[in-house]
Order: sequence, then C-alpha cells, then structure tokens
Amino acid sequence: MDTTAEQSEPLLRITVADDPNALQSLLDWLRHEDELRGRLRLEPSSGGTGGEMGGLLEVLTIAMGSGGAGAVLARSLSTWLTHRHADVKVTVKGPDGRSVEVDAHLLQDDVPGLIREIRQLVDGPEQQG
Repeated sequence: MDTTAEQSEPLLRITVADDPNALQSLLDWLRHEDELRGRLRLEPSSGGTGGEMGGLLEVLTIAMGSGGAGAVLARSLSTWLTHRHADVKVTVKGPDGRSVEVDAHLLQDDVPGLIREIRQLVDGPEQQG
C-alpha cells in the first residue's frame, strides 16, 4: 500500500450526525464511483474537535486528487442525501478547515447550491467560475 500518495493529497473529512449507520451507508454508496475508488477510508474520529455533542465515532476521509473527483463527490453525495429517508446532517470539512454542513431534510430546495459549495470546498476558492 502506497501511503505517500495519500499523505500528499488533500483530505476531505465527512461526518454524519444523528444516525450511526449513515456513515457506513455513505461509504458503501461512494465506493461505486470509479473516480473515488481507492480514495475512501473510514477512520476513528479525533474526538472533541468541532464541539459535536454525543461524540462522533467515525469519520470518512477522502483523498482528493486531480481529475474531477470533487465534482463526482458533490454529485454523488447530493444524490445519496436526496434518497435518504432519515433526517441526517452531513458535514464535509476541507483540508484548509473550511466546511459545509448539509441537512438532508432541507436539501431538496437547493441541490445545485450544495454541489457548488462542495466543489468550491474541494477545488478551493481560486477555482470558482
């Protein structure tokens, strides 16, 4: 396993509140995306960061590289959220500390906005356009 590539690529961290099984469901969903294959990992939460109450047990990390992985992640995540029957909140945190929080219950109103926000988080503000 080549960990050098993983360490040099920026990592996104995704957490899901209110549903302990949702993160595994999201991981399973994202594994079907060719562009994300081999970039996903479920890890123990660093605990206590971000001030979450109730303690998140795991975080999904995604090694982001070039090649449009951000667009794929944004579309796939928004599709997963719109198909959820449970009301969950997903937080995507970029390598620079910026984050986007999405409430699945409110998502239907602005799927394009979510996709745009996640792409900006992944690609950085200099890539907007």
